[in-house]
Amino acid sequence: MLNLPAKAESTTSPHLWPKQAIRIIVTFTPGGAPDILARVLAQSWQQQLGVPVLVENRPGYGGNIGADLVAKSDPDGYTLLIGTVGIHAINGALYDKLSYDPIKDFTPISFLASTPNVLIVNKTLGVNNLRELIELAKAKPNQLTFGSSGTGTSLHMSGELLKEMANIEIRHIPYKGRAQSLPDLVSGRISMLFDNLSSSLPLIRSGDVYALGVTTLKRSLAAPEIPTLAEQGLRGFEATSWFSLMAPAGLPGSIQKRLNALTRQTLNTPKVRNKLIAGGLEPAPGSPEDLSNLMQIEAVKWGGLIVQSGAKLEP
Repeated sequence: MLNLPAKAESTTSPHLWPKQAIRIIVTFTPGGAPDILARVLAQSWQQQLGVPVLVENRPGYGGNIGADLVAKSDPDGYTLLIGTVGIHAINGALYDKLSYDPIKDFTPISFLASTPNVLIVNKTLGVNNLRELIELAKAKPNQLTFGSSGTGTSLHMSGELLKEMANIEIRHIPYKGRAQSLPDLVSGRISMLFDNLSSSLPLIRSGDVYALGVTTLKRSLAAPEIPTLAEQGLRGFEATSWFSLMAPAGLPGSIQKRLNALTRQTLNTPKVRNKLIAGGLEPAPGSPEDLSNLMQIEAVKWGGLIVQSGAKLEP
C-alpha cells in the first residue's frame, strides 16, 4: 500500500487565517467616514495580525462598483467591505437591476458606527435656517440644487426626504464623493449639500460653509450647536448614515467570529472611540445578528420612501 503524502492544507482554511494581505474595500473617495473607519481597522489589525491590511477606494455608481467586487470575491476573509445604508438598504429598491443581492450576497460581521447627515449651504445663498431655505426653494422651484456623494446614498435620500416633507422641488446633483462635491458647494456651483457630519465639521467650523441642521432626531454630541431639521419644523425627520463590516456570502463561521471580535476590540478601545466621537462618528460594534436585523428594518423604511417619492437613478 502506497503511503501518499498528506494533502497540503489551503491557506484559506479557517484556523490558518490570516496568512496573506487583507483588503478592505471602501465605496467612496478617501477622507469620508467610511474611509476613516476602514483605516482605523486596518491600522489596528495590521499590528495585531502581522499581515498587511490594505484599504482600497472603489467609488462610483452609488457604491455598487465596490459592493459588486466584494460580492463576487472568494469568501475567505481576505476581501472585506465597508457596508453602508445605501448599499444594503437603499440600492435594492432604487435600482431596477443590480449585479448583486444587497442581503444574500454578503456575510454580516459587525455594525461599525453611525453619523448624522448634515445639510450645509453655500454662504452666499442668503439663508440662515431651514425655514428660510424652504421659502427660497418654494419661490424658485427646481432652481436650487442639492449635492450628495452619489445616487442611492443616505445623503441622496436625505434630500429626497426633505423634498417630500417640505413639499419643495430641488434638483439632485450626484457626485462620486465629497472630494468633488464640497469644492462645488464652496464655489457656489451647487446651492446645498447633504454630507456626513464627520466629514463636514472642519469646513463648518472654519466658516467656509454654513450648517442648517443635522438629520438625526437628536443633536450630535460632536456638534450640539447645530439644530436638528426635526426641531425646525420637519417633525420626525430622520436619516442616519451608518457603516458596517461585511464579507462575501459563505464566509466560514470561525472567520466571521474572529473578525467580529477584532472589530469590537478595535472600536471599543478608549483612544479610538474618543477620537471617532470627537470627529462626529458614534461607534457601536455589535453582533452579526443585530446588523442583519438592522439591514432588514432599514430596507423597509427607505424602500417605502423611494416608492413614495418616485426617486429614480439619473440617466
